[in-house]
Amino acid sequence: MRTVTFGMNISIDGCYEHTKFNGDEELHQYFADLAHDVDLVVYGRKMYELIVPYWTGVAKNQSGTAGGNKFAQTVVDIDKIVFSRTLQSVEGNTRIVHDNLEAEILKLKQQPGKKISIAGVSLRSQLMALGLIDEIHIVIHPVIIGEGKKLMEDFPLPEKLSWKLVDTKVFKSGCVGLHYLRG
Repeated sequence: MRTVTFGMNISIDGCYEHTKFNGDEELHQYFADLAHDVDLVVYGRKMYELIVPYWTGVAKNQSGTAGGNKFAQTVVDIDKIVFSRTLQSVEGNTRIVHDNLEAEILKLKQQPGKKISIAGVSLRSQLMALGLIDEIHIVIHPVIIGEGKKLMEDFPLPEKLSWKLVDTKVFKSGCVGLHYLRG
């Protein structure tokens, strides 16, 4: 069975507001390395519309750092699914699914392949509430933002979920990466 995973950046106060974080070479390399074990990314519409055009441009123009360019190429190369009720078209190696998130993820988990990565705060929270996330990579940035969405903010858990810390990484920037498996 395939593993469903996600990686995200958060502040010390638990906020997920990507425009407030400073991505550097080491951080881009970290997330690019995580993608080696992934062959499908499942996006929510908002995250898809934010991430894919930006990183596609970086990959095309090679306008980032070495780590940023590598991450950008990974974004372009990996197959994608977008869950959206409103999006009508996508390009490249992407397809749209309009409904039945739980059934689709359960079906994908049964198919052969590498890990499935989830991108989008709302989508992550929904799948967490459904008990369909197997692995988490969280990078905590040494900032307090005080605003922005938080994981599980809109989708309360039906029960407490336990996780096991299996690895940590301290970055030169002061960020701390935490890797958890479902306990």
